[in-house]
Amino acid sequence: MDTLFQPLALGPLTLPNRICMAPLTRCRADRDHVPSLLMAEHYGQRATAGLIVAEATMVQEGHSAFQTEPGIYNTAQIEGWQRVTDAVHAKGGRIFLQLWHGGRACHPLINNGVEPVSASALAITNDVTHTPQGKADYVVPRALRDEELPGIVALFGQAAAHARAAGFDGVEIHGANGYLIDQFLRDGCNHRTGPYGGAIANRARLLLEILDAVCAEWGSGRVGLRLSPISSFNSMADSDPIGLACWLAERLSPLNLGYVHLIRGDVLGEVQGDVLTPFRRLYQGVLIANLRYTAAEASAAIEAGRIDAVAFGTAYIANPDLAERIKAKAPLNTPNPSTFYKPGPAGYTDYPFMATS
Repeated sequence: MDTLFQPLALGPLTLPNRICMAPLTRCRADRDHVPSLLMAEHYGQRATAGLIVAEATMVQEGHSAFQTEPGIYNTAQIEGWQRVTDAVHAKGGRIFLQLWHGGRACHPLINNGVEPVSASALAITNDVTHTPQGKADYVVPRALRDEELPGIVALFGQAAAHARAAGFDGVEIHGANGYLIDQFLRDGCNHRTGPYGGAIANRARLLLEILDAVCAEWGSGRVGLRLSPISSFNSMADSDPIGLACWLAERLSPLNLGYVHLIRGDVLGEVQGDVLTPFRRLYQGVLIANLRYTAAEASAAIEAGRIDAVAFGTAYIANPDLAERIKAKAPLNTPNPSTFYKPGPAGYTDYPFMATS
């Protein structure tokens, strides 16, 4: 396990270990999408992670997918996140904010009737969403017009500036899991023609423009990107996911990103394939991998040079001191899925630390 505790240079930062906390939507913000004091406690508890990536955070009002996820588009939200970053920094931690637009995963019933948008007018069909009126089918989104896309880019740039004002150490762009950027990247969802559709270079145009805007705000090494080329979550598919991943790996290498955060498989198990090996071969920067790693597998993968760090998700829900537990080879707390998205401290800030387990 010693490999997991070797320092890692991440742009101007040095991570003390390679155990990262994956972004985990937990629905603990308030109805105005303002981060709560409970969130500050939760993230502060997990400050010994090499890097915390805070949960998917709205860059635009009126495009909520989870009802009580946080935002970063107004002053109250910036102040709420400042309490979170203060709590993490007070314990010596490092924290990035994941910037996110839900696209077609949003629903009018939780956005005062606002119509969702996407690359094309295609609805999510392999799941339902939760609204104040109960479960509901996703609706067909409106396809964004080409002339609207600079406005989307500007929203990410503004959110990046707000994240800086809130005291974050950097930001991660959410280009994965079937949300807006991913909806443009993959041809199962992007049926456009013109400058943002068709060839991979066109489908990736929105992502690259967003990265340019965010990197202009943050500078070298402080911007990460999350990708999930073979995930089928949110009705996503691509005719050549490995080809897409390889194109992105080569195109992203010169950008001097802090890291790429790659989801190595399909959480639903519907798509098989090794996206990690070709991506690692072509991408020259720091590579963080995610999805169902054990500590032993993560250590072996880093030792073999297949990845540089691992992001743990569910394990960090139940174990605020996950890094210490891994180092001590101590047993882990068992997560309680029934509390994952419910408000309040249960299953959020009440998991015991190792010394009191």
